[in-house]
Parts: sequence; structure tokens; C-alpha cells
Amino acid sequence: MENDKITQKNPACVSEPVGNYTHITKIPRNAELYVTSGQIGLDENGKLPDSLNRQITYTFQNIRAVLESEQLSAADIIKVNIWATEKIDWDFMCSEWSAMFGDDYPAMTIGYIMELGWPEIKVEIEIWAAKV
Repeated sequence: MENDKITQKNPACVSEPVGNYTHITKIPRNAELYVTSGQIGLDENGKLPDSLNRQITYTFQNIRAVLESEQLSAADIIKVNIWATEKIDWDFMCSEWSAMFGDDYPAMTIGYIMELGWPEIKVEIEIWAAKV
């Protein structure tokens, strides 16, 4: 039944997404909503790498750990907000994104900003998830 699962779609009345995301994600009424703080690229020792790509890798690892702590998976993610302080290497980001989501993309927003919580942070990713 369509009302007991999270669904994503791209309506025919608007142009296709310009990236790996979905225009609309529908959450059924009986779902629990989870909202994370923005995750950053600290490694397992609490160190922040200098490279944006390394920070992206660790950020996705941290997102997976946060999800697992609530018995959630990437399939439960309904919205992703990405903030970066420098130009993203899209080939690299797309490879990490595909490893996380396959071809089932959530809704997404990306913004370039001047600075995040610490001057050394180059990327921060916030996720919203729902579990039916």
C-alpha cells in the first residue's frame, strides 16, 4: 500500500532534477521523523582533515553511524541539506552520494557559504529521515 511507505518522485510538470535528487518526498502519517544536526568530517580520532574530499568521506561515514544508532539506513533519508565553504568536486561527491543512496535519491538542497562553525570545516551535511 502506498500510504505505508516513503515515496519519492519527479512530477512530469517540472523539468528533471539537475543532479542526483528528487523533487518530492512524501512521508506517510504513521512515520517517525528524525532530524540530525549537521554532520562534519571529523575522523575516528576527532581530527578534521584539511582536504574537502576527505571531509566529505568522513561526513558520510558519520551520517551512516548516526543512522545506525537509530536502526535507520540511507533508504530512510528524506531530505539532505549540504553546506560547503569551497567548490565541491562533483565527481567525488557523486561517487560518495551514489555509494550512500544508489539510484534512490532523497530531496536535497546545496548552498555555498562563507564559513561554518569552525573556520576549518569545509562541508556540513544535515539529514532528515523518517521511518514507517
